[in-house]
Amino acid sequence: MEEFIHQLFPEFESDLVKDITEHAQIKEIRAGEQLMKTGQYFRSTMLVIKGLVKVYREDEEGNEYFIYYLQPGQACALSMICAIRQQASQLMGKAVTDTTILAIPLEYMDKWITKYKSWYYYVLGSYRSRFEDLLSTIDHIAFRNMDERLLFYLKRQQRTLNTNILAISNTEIAQELNSSREVISRLMKKLAENGNIRLLKGQQIEIVSLDMD
Repeated sequence: MEEFIHQLFPEFESDLVKDITEHAQIKEIRAGEQLMKTGQYFRSTMLVIKGLVKVYREDEEGNEYFIYYLQPGQACALSMICAIRQQASQLMGKAVTDTTILAIPLEYMDKWITKYKSWYYYVLGSYRSRFEDLLSTIDHIAFRNMDERLLFYLKRQQRTLNTNILAISNTEIAQELNSSREVISRLMKKLAENGNIRLLKGQQIEIVSLDMD
């Protein structure tokens, strides 16, 4: 366990790794299961060590608004803030793939900030990285057309999942981009006609080239 944490978080001091090994709890979450819910109070924060987690908001009608992904080695900065301030979550979190996390109790997370410099900088880095992810998402929502937003979304999916084959439906894409299935279907058909993607059976998409220059 210690060796694995050292590999995933090489910046952590040996004593911090020992503390994590002693006090953190390993949790296995299956694809599709919720990790965070709106209104939930956090007793711990989570570090992703395997898999992929989608963080998003949900409105009263059940529409999803994508915020960012969490990959191995990353932590949810907003859950850290809610945990420290003892505030209820305004976000949802769902495992995209089978995921393994380290759940660190609140009292240790707070204590380690003053005890370990590497943890202090890791928490600050998590805040900065998630804030940059959030700004990028806002930028594309506020200032880009839907066709540009769709390209940005597909590129991010390709990069995050490290594959050219995406198992996702037009309905799911529409939900994440706050659009309609009809609009997304039309834009996906256009991308297919231009040779940028191939529409496969079983609601799968093969990315050929998303370079539009």
